[in-house]
Amino acid sequence: MRLSRYLPILDWGRRYKVETLASDLTAAVIVTIMLIPQSLAYALLAGLPPEAGLYASIAPLIAYAIFGTSRALAVGPVAVVSLMTAAAVGQIADTGTIGYATAAVTLAFLSGVILLLMGVFRLGFLANFLSHPVISGFITASGVIIAASQLRHILGVPGGGHTLVEIASSLAGSVMQTNPYTLAVGAASLGFLLFVRSGLKPLLMAVRVPEKAAGIVTKIGPVIAVAASIGAVLAFDLGARGVAVVGEVPQGLPPFTLPSFERELVQLLLASAMLISVIGFVESVSVAQTLAAKKRERIDPDQELVALGASNVSASLSGGFPVTGGFARSVVNFDAGAATPAAGAFTAAGILLAAAFLTPLIYHLPIAVLAATIIVAVLSLVDFGALVRAFRYSKADFAAMAATIAITLVIGVEAGVSVGVILSLVLFLYRTSRPHAAVVGQVPGGEHFRNVERHAVITSPLVVTLRVDESLYFANARYLEDRVYQLVAENPEARHIILMCPAVNFIDMSALESLEAINTRLASTDIKLHLSEVKGPVMDRLKRSHFLDALSGQVFLSQYEAFAALDPETAKRAMAGAER
Repeated sequence: MRLSRYLPILDWGRRYKVETLASDLTAAVIVTIMLIPQSLAYALLAGLPPEAGLYASIAPLIAYAIFGTSRALAVGPVAVVSLMTAAAVGQIADTGTIGYATAAVTLAFLSGVILLLMGVFRLGFLANFLSHPVISGFITASGVIIAASQLRHILGVPGGGHTLVEIASSLAGSVMQTNPYTLAVGAASLGFLLFVRSGLKPLLMAVRVPEKAAGIVTKIGPVIAVAASIGAVLAFDLGARGVAVVGEVPQGLPPFTLPSFERELVQLLLASAMLISVIGFVESVSVAQTLAAKKRERIDPDQELVALGASNVSASLSGGFPVTGGFARSVVNFDAGAATPAAGAFTAAGILLAAAFLTPLIYHLPIAVLAATIIVAVLSLVDFGALVRAFRYSKADFAAMAATIAITLVIGVEAGVSVGVILSLVLFLYRTSRPHAAVVGQVPGGEHFRNVERHAVITSPLVVTLRVDESLYFANARYLEDRVYQLVAENPEARHIILMCPAVNFIDMSALESLEAINTRLASTDIKLHLSEVKGPVMDRLKRSHFLDALSGQVFLSQYEAFAALDPETAKRAMAGAER
């Protein structure tokens, strides 16, 4: 196999052109400006010092540029993964301690190793166990928790907690200590950022600013808020009035760090690392596939696992914390014209310069502004309307989504997604254990067969056809037996039972034994069992068993062929039905 399959940079790198360089540099400048305040804010959310956010936005971007297959995905700290990091590490060490930072680095390393192993063994399909309702519910609840957790910074009060109940209780106990200056800065920043997000671009376009330029100004809104707030702190000496600021941020290159391999710490973090890996991969690959589809390109999900794994390992070696592909910055990267993953590497260079030379400028940056940045960023994650849509469409999916939201808000993020996954699997097993199975008859004038309860069809008292609309496996094998025996009891004249199998994609050993039992029991009552429209792969498996040798009836290519062979008079009458 070509080496470029595992190192995509060898593929796009040899075709790199000057025109491509210009596009990538333009996108990198825009994303860098956007990413600096975001990185600082997400480090705050993760419970780490602000420089950790910058560090987590350098090496991971370079690693993804080497191993990634998406041309627009921008890897770095994101809200949900930062929250999960805080929840996991906060149970082990206190914020601000060396132990906390070590645990965060170790969590990133474990997540990276898990993703790498999943990629090497092509286990990307495991992410499919997270159903969309569970993911949607988890992200909505996480968005609520993230926004609520930042209110204490907006108010300038102490507090904390990892669940909505804990956060609300903490805020209720300290709201009377609200610092009016901090509140003014936080509220003004929040209002400005909300306006930038939804109203600035239409306003600029209304005064005939080109759409592209208006879009760029909108994206750098957080930088404007940062600059204005720093100016306000200096002009009005707000630091002396109780407004919390970032303070001194170490200036220089990211440090070389090593994760801890202490067994007890690894055991404590392993489950969290697994959840972060899967959630991060699902979020990242969803964004990457969406953006790739817009340019009729494709990504390799298994290679994406390798790329994200390498990104997290590199984050752990450079003082960072778990990262993944972010939706907002990836869309900005795409819209700004990023042509290759090199745009991410150029962005990393921009963040590196900021870490090396610009950190003194953010000494007076109010933490309330970073909190406002986080709140505005996560508002787009909250979608309670999805609950209404799920309730209308599927009560089972609604139950999974509602349970995920409730558990996440009340107990915590890890419990929420775990319960959501378990509930999704239980609901799946329940649904497939009682598969839709319809008695069908022939549509007059044609060779089609439809549900007798939905269509005017012609049936035969001698031949009963049950169309099975689900694969047959251990969970529904007994249900199929009961359904067939029920049909036999309801149709005393029947001499043939046909199992119509166009939707059966596989039959496991348990279901095969049930089919054998059905065949034996029907034969004892002079009723023959037949199969129709069996798919090739299913037929291949049946041929490797003794079932077909013992089958009392036949296997028919089509349902019409079966009906015409077993009751030709009724089939002929049905064909003539439309001509009367």
